[in-house]
Parts: sequence; C-alpha cells; structure tokens
Amino acid sequence: MDPNRRLCLSFTAALLACPRTGFAQHWPNRPVRLLVPYAAGGPTDILARLVAPVWSEQLAQPVMVENVPGAGGNIGMARGAKAMPDGHTLTVVAPNIVINPALYANAGYDPYADFAVVTVAVRTAAVVSVHPSVPAATLRDLIALVKAQPGRYSYASPGSGTPPHLVAEQFRLSHGLDLVHIPYSSAGQAVAAALSGHVPIVFSSAPPAIPHIVAGRLRGIAVTGANRIRELASTPTMLESGNGDIDGEGWFGFVVPSATPKDIIATLHRTLVQAMDHPTVRARFPGLGFEPVMSTPEASAARLRSEGDKWTRLIRSAGIKID
Repeated sequence: MDPNRRLCLSFTAALLACPRTGFAQHWPNRPVRLLVPYAAGGPTDILARLVAPVWSEQLAQPVMVENVPGAGGNIGMARGAKAMPDGHTLTVVAPNIVINPALYANAGYDPYADFAVVTVAVRTAAVVSVHPSVPAATLRDLIALVKAQPGRYSYASPGSGTPPHLVAEQFRLSHGLDLVHIPYSSAGQAVAAALSGHVPIVFSSAPPAIPHIVAGRLRGIAVTGANRIRELASTPTMLESGNGDIDGEGWFGFVVPSATPKDIIATLHRTLVQAMDHPTVRARFPGLGFEPVMSTPEASAARLRSEGDKWTRLIRSAGIKID
C-alpha cells in the first residue's frame, strides 16, 4: 500500500477512535438561546430570565430568552425539537412536555424520542388563590360557595393540561363542583386575570402568585405538596385542608434535541448547575417558591417518564381531551 495512503487511513482511524468528549470544548461558539414555550410572566419564563444573565457571564456568550407561546406549549416545544442539536438551543419546559401528548391528537413532538433532558432544575407547588372580593378564606369555604351557586364561579389556569389545571380538575371532580375553566397562555396571565377580578379563582404555579398573596392583592387558599411554602406560611396545604388526595406539583427543566452529543449535554448540565448555584440565583428561589433539584440527565429522564405515566393515567380517567 502507498505509504501516504496508509498514513491517511491511520489518521482517520485515530480520529474515529477519539472519545467524543473532546468536541465539547468547542461549545459554546456563538450565543445560546433559551426557548420558552409560554408567554412571559410564567414560571418557565421566570426561571429562564433568572438564569440567563448569570449563565451568560459564566459562558462569556450571550444567553437569549425567546418566548414562543401557543397551543399549550406545543408550538415552542416542536420548534425546540427541530433545533440544531449542537447545544446552542435549549427549551425550558414544564410538565406539559409529557402531558400534552396525552391531551392533543397531535402535539407535534415526542417527548422521549425528540428530546434529551439536561436537567430538571427546580420544582414548585400549585397554589389556589382568590380575588379578595371572594367570600372564602378556606378551601372548605370555597367548596361551599361554589356548591351554593352552581355555574356562577370560574377559575383561571395557565392553560389546558398544565399541572394547575389538572389539580383544579381533581378538585372539581372530587367535590362535584360546577366550576368553569378559563385557560390562559401562562401562569402570569392567569394570575393577572384574578388580580383584575375578571376571574375570581386561580389555580397557578407558585412563582407568579406569591408576591400578590404576600401583598394582599390575592388571598391564598391552599397549596399542593407535603409542606407549606415558606413565603406563604399562613396558607395551608391540601392535606391540612382535608383534600390530601389532590396533588400535583410543577417542575421546570432544560431539554435539547435528542441528537445532541452526550459530551455537550454533560457540559450543559455542569455549567447550568453552576449558574443555578450562583448566590444571586439561589437567593431568589425562596421568594419565587422554587425548590432547587438540578438532577442529572439520567435521573431527569427517568422523572419525565414517571411523570408522563402519572399524568396520562389521570387525564384518561378524567376524560380530558383537547382537539
């Protein structure tokens, strides 16, 4: 064999044998984009905008947040699934990533085949709150009020199929309530509707509701989860309110297209954990009702599977469907 050809083949074989970890050194080589599949003001948006400036400083690259709302998050998640799998586009997701395929005839993506999970970053409770004009101080009061006037009361949620909506449906079905659902495009919009008095009751994630409950602009009625939220110490849990069978928490994480190399995913995880652990970021968590998780890609993927199975069972048993 020609010596030059032998050298070329040897060099090619060496390249193919090289561990993929070396290629992560080239990331990031341009701005990083965080796709948020919901309107501004919700917990996914809050998380993205909280982390972006710190992560940008650490990476020495701009980290830009882009809201792509619509169809319960499907539009943004479908776009994220089709992004270049090079670690420069991440999608900030809520449980709807695994809920929507059970709700919609065609969500536009497969949560397990189209995405790789970088981390489940934080979790948070769902909160039931009411406009101060609503004459209910407890969950028992609220049940009695709705039962006394069937069809009069409505509740806002961050959107059909979101964990707060599913918590509300558990609540409605368990007590046989005639309660009208009004979905919005984000938790921020749902809370705003309750603040304005357009909708008297709101089931939302904790971050956008906490400051308004603390300020007295909304009245906290109950929270999901095993423990009270520190910032809402006077708001009891569902269990304390006699509704321990009603549960559901929000969690928020970062995913990338499934073809993204594992070494880049590992680097994304490591640098995101560093950004989330920054003092200025962690200091904001309690006031937002966020509890840090920052699980590994493997543990996060297992959690998505488990959550998908749980919510799919609930959706099918409740007969919830969106065309």
